[in-house]
Amino acid sequence: MSDTTAAVAEPRRRDTREDLLFGGVYGAVLASSLVAALGEYGHTSRADRGEDALWVLVTAFASALAHGYAHVIAERGPHRRWEALRTLVHEWPLVAAMMPTALVLAGAAWGWWPAGGVEGPAFLINIAMLFTLGVVTARWSRRSWFRAVLVGMADALLGVVVVVANAIIH
Repeated sequence: MSDTTAAVAEPRRRDTREDLLFGGVYGAVLASSLVAALGEYGHTSRADRGEDALWVLVTAFASALAHGYAHVIAERGPHRRWEALRTLVHEWPLVAAMMPTALVLAGAAWGWWPAGGVEGPAFLINIAMLFTLGVVTARWSRRSWFRAVLVGMADALLGVVVVVANAIIH
């Protein structure tokens, strides 16, 4: 290659597993923290739950955009056309992980279940998601089922600690 020819760097290949796990964990913890923060003021009308669901959706997309943008900046260099957009699209697991929480809140707004007390079920869904992701990653690492369940429990417990810490800070 001559000195006058600019080399185009090969873009870093994103690992689908890594994206799925990072987005799933980050989304579950963020959704739980949001529910804790939004429920802090005791507003439990159907309209309030609709606004809460909207805030979870807005935060999901804003967080995915911010994280994807950070990847674009961190991996800045000569890129192929549309590479930045592909990087942003790889953030879908974060958004997907926050959808169950948004659905629980929206369901309360639509009258599917009582608007009061939905924080508990939303929190449990997210902790179950963290447990499941822990078990899946441990199994991918060829750990026994027993160890995988222990890893899942530890991951769920860490998620609880992070959410409680966020709730205390707010």
